[in-house]
Amino acid sequence: MSQFTIHTIETAPDAAKEALTAVKNVNGFIPNLIGVLANAPTALETYRTVGGINGRNSLTATEREVVQITAAVVNGCGFCVAGHTKIALKVLKLEEELVNQIRATARIESDEKLDTLARFTLAVILQKAKLTQAQLQTFFDAGYTQENAIDVILGVSLATLCNYVNNIAETPINPELQPFA
Repeated sequence: MSQFTIHTIETAPDAAKEALTAVKNVNGFIPNLIGVLANAPTALETYRTVGGINGRNSLTATEREVVQITAAVVNGCGFCVAGHTKIALKVLKLEEELVNQIRATARIESDEKLDTLARFTLAVILQKAKLTQAQLQTFFDAGYTQENAIDVILGVSLATLCNYVNNIAETPINPELQPFA
């Protein structure tokens, strides 16, 4: 049970009702994260705005999911691990073995570039982006750019909002996401 109210369209503050309706129309359900974010309509707006921006950054969709899953794992957010696992498997059609390696923060054996991205994301989070020159050079040597590095930080910032809200609220995982938990 959540420590915070999980709003529905009917119970949400007026400033959040339109967003909840839009999310339900797209997904067919309202993820509990969105219901919790509705307690703070400006946080919900931030999530949706930054999420849209993150969705068009310089990283590929697969790379964005590497960042999101890695951040969710590091931040201990089972809700976001489940949600992004569903996206990785069902929307992006990534191999289950690859997704399991990302979820375990293990080496990504099948893709050296994605592995470099995952290691970079871990370093950004754990070292608060105080990276060594060698860490940056490894990232750049893998074919990533300065823009990509900053977009990893953008993704981590979005994940942090979601992960922390879910952690403080103890947001339960929706039945639609349970198979991916």
